Amino acid sequence: MAEPTSLDELRLKLAPALADAAAFDGWSEAAVRDAAAAAGIDSDAAAFAFSGGAMTMIEAWIRSVDAAMAAALPAEQIAKLKIRERIRTLVQFRLDAIASQKEALRRALSIMAMPQNAPRTLALGWASADAMWRLAGDTATDYNHYTKRLTLGSIYAATLAVYVNDTSEGHAETKAFLDRRIEGIMTFEKAKARLFKPRDEHFSPARLLGRLRYPAR
Repeated sequence: MAEPTSLDELRLKLAPALADAAAFDGWSEAAVRDAAAAAGIDSDAAAFAFSGGAMTMIEAWIRSVDAAMAAALPAEQIAKLKIRERIRTLVQFRLDAIASQKEALRRALSIMAMPQNAPRTLALGWASADAMWRLAGDTATDYNHYTKRLTLGSIYAATLAVYVNDTSEGHAETKAFLDRRIEGIMTFEKAKARLFKPRDEHFSPARLLGRLRYPAR
């Protein structure tokens, strides 16, 4: 990444090193100073960028994962995969990206679970789910846009909760959990599509009788 020219860019640049430091210092000012030193950034500038506290630090980390995901898995690259494989690939990339930062994740989840942080936590989950669906090729603008993101956001959050405590080889338990949840998404989407078919696509006995009585000319 080029030298940051804004606070947002500075936060994104420092986010990976900040997550590394947070494993030892928590999401704290000490972690910010350590990250700044590791990245060769002025500590006062870094402190100012993260003056919003722990949630500002965590938000920058999550956004940096969003950005890394988009760079590594552009929509055109995964378009050839089935939709469930696209979602699985995107979620797995995110898990792999933070594999060395599990303790930072554990601390972040504890902070995000605090009631006062609920609005920002929900917004971050929505943004990550939206980023994944967009890369997966979703262009829905109706109610599907919202239900897909709410569903994936809740599944991703649940997967992180499993992942952070998963000690199985190769995180097999997390992968199995994710596979089950993705299968659930696909089943739900198929059922929803059938339920909300346009009215004229459903079989109607009354319409059939009407056509028999008054055949089209």
